[in-house]
Amino acid sequence: MFTRGCLYRSRQAYQTLRPVIITRMGNFTSTAPGLSSSACSQFVQDVVSSNCVVIFSKTTCPYCKMAKNVFNEIGAAYKVVELDQHNDGGRLQETLAQMTGARTVPRVFINGQCIGGGTDTKQLHQQGKLLPLIEQCRLCCLSTSPEGSGNPQYQHNQS
Repeated sequence: MFTRGCLYRSRQAYQTLRPVIITRMGNFTSTAPGLSSSACSQFVQDVVSSNCVVIFSKTTCPYCKMAKNVFNEIGAAYKVVELDQHNDGGRLQETLAQMTGARTVPRVFINGQCIGGGTDTKQLHQQGKLLPLIEQCRLCCLSTSPEGSGNPQYQHNQS
């Protein structure tokens, strides 16, 4: 449940771990465009720090659906980043693995802290511990609005 922390490493640490994808075509070599490791780390930190509840998800993942359903059930707004629909989803998932200690999705954050995945989220809810975590958020998370919280580019659509 709370065994893995989501403490942010320094920007320098991520710059030294920056992966480079190389594509060879004939005698020419090029690196794949996209976010650097430090930019991915910054993106994750920005999304997590600007929203009470964030779910890094994949659209076809049943555990991701489980986590979203829990938040829908309690009426909590959340931001979702669908990694399989994001241009840098693979790099973001690697960044999340470095930050949280787990590469699996979903990665659920409440008030800047990783609470784990879909099963962890459901378990916290069943134990009555999820809502108190959300209520401690610095942003208003309980909403009947379908828009959720934060940037609409990554919003959950409840329809």
